[in-house]
Amino acid sequence: MPQHPGCSPGNARPAAAFSAMDSLSGVGPRQARERLGARSSGARAPATPWARFSAWLECVCVVTFDLELGQALEKSSICYLSFPDSHSGCLGDTQFSFRIRQCGGQRSPWSTDNRHYDSEAPVSLQRESAHYFGYVYFRQVKDSSVKRGYFQKSLVLVSRLPFVRLFQALLSLIAPEYFEKLVPCLEAVCNEIDQWSAPVPGKTLNLPVMGVVLQVHIPSRMDKPESSPLKQCGQEALMPAPLVLTSVHELDLFRCLQPVLTHMQMLWELMLLGEPLVVLAPSPTVSSEIVLALTSCLQPLKFCCDYRPYFTIHDSEFKEFTTRTQAPPNVVLGVTNPFFIKTLQHWPHILRVGEPKMSGGLPKQVKLKKPSRLKTLDTKPGLYTAYTAHLRRDKALLKRLLKGLQKKRPAGVLTALLRRHLLELTQSFIIPLEHYMASLMPLQKSITPWKTPPQIRPFHQDDFLCSLEHAGPQLTCILKGDWLGLYRRFFKSPNFDGWYRQRRKEMAHKLEALHLEAICEANIETWMQGKSEVEVVDLVLKLREKLVRAQSHHLPVKEETLQRAQLYIETVIGSLPKDLQAVLHPP
Repeated sequence: MPQHPGCSPGNARPAAAFSAMDSLSGVGPRQARERLGARSSGARAPATPWARFSAWLECVCVVTFDLELGQALEKSSICYLSFPDSHSGCLGDTQFSFRIRQCGGQRSPWSTDNRHYDSEAPVSLQRESAHYFGYVYFRQVKDSSVKRGYFQKSLVLVSRLPFVRLFQALLSLIAPEYFEKLVPCLEAVCNEIDQWSAPVPGKTLNLPVMGVVLQVHIPSRMDKPESSPLKQCGQEALMPAPLVLTSVHELDLFRCLQPVLTHMQMLWELMLLGEPLVVLAPSPTVSSEIVLALTSCLQPLKFCCDYRPYFTIHDSEFKEFTTRTQAPPNVVLGVTNPFFIKTLQHWPHILRVGEPKMSGGLPKQVKLKKPSRLKTLDTKPGLYTAYTAHLRRDKALLKRLLKGLQKKRPAGVLTALLRRHLLELTQSFIIPLEHYMASLMPLQKSITPWKTPPQIRPFHQDDFLCSLEHAGPQLTCILKGDWLGLYRRFFKSPNFDGWYRQRRKEMAHKLEALHLEAICEANIETWMQGKSEVEVVDLVLKLREKLVRAQSHHLPVKEETLQRAQLYIETVIGSLPKDLQAVLHPP
């Protein structure tokens, strides 16, 4: 098997360890253009080979573990992350996911399609610019034809899209077939993906693969929370009937978080504050699902900290995350190796979960324990933390969930109940911030066409905290507690910084849009009376600049406003002498 350095974030790897889709006859051009560690330069035109494939995936990797060579191989992080470590004991088929930092290479600007997707998608589902997601289907079965008795191989989809449900469903269709038929099957699948429509927020798409049609809705910022507006695409009935995915990204929250339901309030706060957390689980599946479920608890607020659904001691960032010379980073780490208990003992919060167990017909809950009770390899399940929650636990929610479980209500109903509770909790926390932020926006009547628009006023934390007395979360949330203390800690977190930067950017774009509208509603001919040629030319240049910004930054401006601005430019240029017209309006 030849080496394929273009498939890994690291350097070229020994042939027995790693191969990738790039080596297949139909996908060869992609290797020359792009490495996982460095995107190709320039945006692709729609006719570029594999452009549609690239809208969904960066590449497809096949990773084979050689039991003879074992750890003697110098593997890259992606190779290690594609296999459960020796403590997991995963037999049969296993699915999990990881997230890895892009290393090396220059990041090129997004293509027009990518920028359009990010402008319309919820902030939590935008493409990752500095990380890749890896979606893994691992098979380990007994095989007498292999020297040490086991077949071990992983099929990995690498993408910048956080569509865990979609890519897991895709893997469950293609991986078993690939393990039987190998390269020709995988090449055919890649060609099918290259026929898919690009992911457009708000659209319902039919995605054919291997005789099955996956029907998915791509979430949009305009979607209402908890809605799943799936509609039949096209007028004719699809044959075969599509496999409908209710979500491209949402996991079964109740199932993933069963062992920690009694601590959901505290875990929600830890996620909100961006606290360092280690999740030690019995397998990569459990580890990655809990980490992804926890980081999704803040929706619609974006989780702005780093997180690794599955992390190993071989990862290139192991030393960075385990150093004791500085405070633990704002990361949620999912691990399976008990060695991390020792190396991360200085981290403030460690969640140890075991195999799912039932107790009296209910899922056994981990207990809250002091960090001083942490042992090394034989640490028992528990949430080890000295943190004291600011808000009181919602006991009524826990009762409803456990009662639903006893009555054997569908898992989807219990997940919806839990997700609605977390959504309402996050919204109660964020709404006062949104209201205060909106008050910092200049009044529309203060925006006049021929003056620079007023500035957005600065965010003063003390002023916001004073506003909570009459417009705080107590208006929409029944939970009691120290809301002020929670906000004060939130101000110091990466999540506040990320939220504030995003909202300020959106407000600045809105301000630009309102100013452009004010210009287009003004009487341009009246303004031009008595103006010098220099002033008129300056207006043309500024209007053109505003048009370019409106289109390139997808400002919230109506199409008719853009057309009127273009008409104004033509009118103004037409009023100038012929020589200036030729300069401003070249043939």
